[in-house]
Amino acid sequence: MIFKGLLDDARSIRDRDPAARTTLEVFLLYQGFHALIYHRQAHWLYKHGRLFLARALSQFARHMTGIEIHPGAKIGRRLFIDHGMGIVIGETAEIGDDCTIYHGVTLGGTGHDTGKRHPTIGNNVLIATGAKVLGPFTVGDNSRIGANAVVLQEVPPDSTVVGVKARVVKIAGQRVGSPSYDLDQVNLPDPVAQELCRLQSRVYANEQKLRREAEKEHEADE
Repeated sequence: MIFKGLLDDARSIRDRDPAARTTLEVFLLYQGFHALIYHRQAHWLYKHGRLFLARALSQFARHMTGIEIHPGAKIGRRLFIDHGMGIVIGETAEIGDDCTIYHGVTLGGTGHDTGKRHPTIGNNVLIATGAKVLGPFTVGDNSRIGANAVVLQEVPPDSTVVGVKARVVKIAGQRVGSPSYDLDQVNLPDPVAQELCRLQSRVYANEQKLRREAEKEHEADE
């Protein structure tokens, strides 16, 4: 069962990474896949009460791959960890199926919570380079988190999140399919730029209104 799951993981990485040529190449050379192999074993030990062995294996995996996944974290099927160096996934984090995570991502806590301390990531979620998702909330299915975003609150399904502190931007109010598979970290909406454009339009409209009123006053004086 574990082997079949790992085979699905490897095939998914092969299909989604344009640099991957064969499933065997993924098995032998991809550190993100190796991190999943270690984690599946460490998580089994963790669930069966072998906490020291589970943690020891996860720390060994960290040194081997540069990816730190607590053995208590729950990870779904077909996770693609791309260039995974520096990824940290906390003990109570949960990740759904068909997600993509890039290097430098943290699924962590805020330091203020007890019990469930880390985020729950839905299905088909893409988390881009350097993003930080902190706290015990849910990131909805089919969402995208932009590079270097700092997410501190719940994200609705089918949303794009960018910025520090992150803001949620709906994409035309519609589902965006499976963003985890399109691997697009560039073409994301910029809510700050959008707000500046709205402010610029309002300033221009007010300037035009003031100019018309000034012209009317000038005509009245004549």
